[in-house]
Amino acid sequence: MLAVIFSHHESLSFFYGSRIVKSLGIGVLGFGTVGTGTVKLLLENSELMAQRTGVALNLVRICDKDLQTDRGVDLTGVELTDSVDKVLDGDDIDVVVELIGGYEPARSFVEQALKNGKHVVTANKALIALHGNDLLKTAAEAGVQLLFEASVAGAVPVVKALRESLAANRIEEIYGILNGTCNYILTQMRVNQAPFNEVLADAQKKGYAEADPTFDIDGIDTAHKLTILAAIAFGTPLAFDQVHVEGIRSITDVDILWANRMGYRIKLLGIARRTEDGLELRIHPTMVPENSMVASVEDVFNAVFVKGDYSGTTMYHGRGAGEKPTAGAVVADLIDLARDAKSKSKGRVAGLSYLDKHLKEKPIRALNDVESQYYLRFSVEDRPGVLAEITAILRDQRISIKTVNQDGRSSTDSVPLVIMTHRAKEENIRASLAAIEKLDVVSEKPHLIRIENSLS
Repeated sequence: MLAVIFSHHESLSFFYGSRIVKSLGIGVLGFGTVGTGTVKLLLENSELMAQRTGVALNLVRICDKDLQTDRGVDLTGVELTDSVDKVLDGDDIDVVVELIGGYEPARSFVEQALKNGKHVVTANKALIALHGNDLLKTAAEAGVQLLFEASVAGAVPVVKALRESLAANRIEEIYGILNGTCNYILTQMRVNQAPFNEVLADAQKKGYAEADPTFDIDGIDTAHKLTILAAIAFGTPLAFDQVHVEGIRSITDVDILWANRMGYRIKLLGIARRTEDGLELRIHPTMVPENSMVASVEDVFNAVFVKGDYSGTTMYHGRGAGEKPTAGAVVADLIDLARDAKSKSKGRVAGLSYLDKHLKEKPIRALNDVESQYYLRFSVEDRPGVLAEITAILRDQRISIKTVNQDGRSSTDSVPLVIMTHRAKEENIRASLAAIEKLDVVSEKPHLIRIENSLS
């Protein structure tokens, strides 16, 4: 197939660095789900991409430990190997595509490829979030590029939008749904009025959740992605360790029901916000108005909202994971490299959008200093004076109550007491909950969910 492409472009000839280039030799590390999608796309749409770039994306070699499984791809003319050095050190490889995931050995492989003078394209959000600063420096020193569009939200082109389309804007805020697994679970809990563990098991059965879903449901995956977006948006080094992270394990079907009754939906949101006191970087379950756009994003879909000073708020919506969506984002980076080669350009856009000398660390607001509205749910004894005890503690912490709801009567069991507050400081809310939890009339740890009414 690729030989036919070359015969159609025999006149193509230009200099890339110190040599004439008609194609970019590509080596792929990892032949799993995303690797298979990337290989299929490179082979099936090769002529289309050559027509659009003037450069053939020539898949030379694939490295994987498993050489036996049939991926349903005709690899005629492509070498399949279990030797990573054949990709990292091969003279016929111009670009290494890293799709093995995780921290190691991915970091070592990427570093070696960059030092060998090869561009790297990766979908590895964990790698970029934790080691991106060092790897981008290595890439710059070697005169090559490290690209990672596929690391955030799959087919949703938000990295490119921030690096290029919105480059004239001062970005004020980014928020959104960045993990399809969590969004699917929260959607199904609401639609089917089912408990968390039951819906998680269903998601695992359908392949929407991993056998070990920790990174997803504990918010770590979302934090990796928000780290990347915030660095590009605000001109800071990547700072994963400064992101406040909460997952969705504590969300119950009771909370989902109360949210619905009050006109809200619960979403796991990543929020990065510029304030006068520093940046807010936080991941947590959030109640959003049911008529907002972010509330309408359901099941496995992702959506990212970016607010710029001149652009206003723009929305990027689509499938955030899977073979085809992620493969499309990976190959989009390869096309950028091909276009750079055609125009004899290198590093036209800085890795984190800002030139390195302008990347500056900015103060990160402590969560205790953040203000929000709050949904508070208590399990309390049904007897006179309980509400007075709880509201007195809230009063002493200068927390204003917006609504109070208590359903049902019980002489033996606890009943739910739900309070929605006006805007309050997190530190005061935390102090209140600690005091309320110690009351004899409270039978379990209080539940807290932040409310964001101003989101689109």
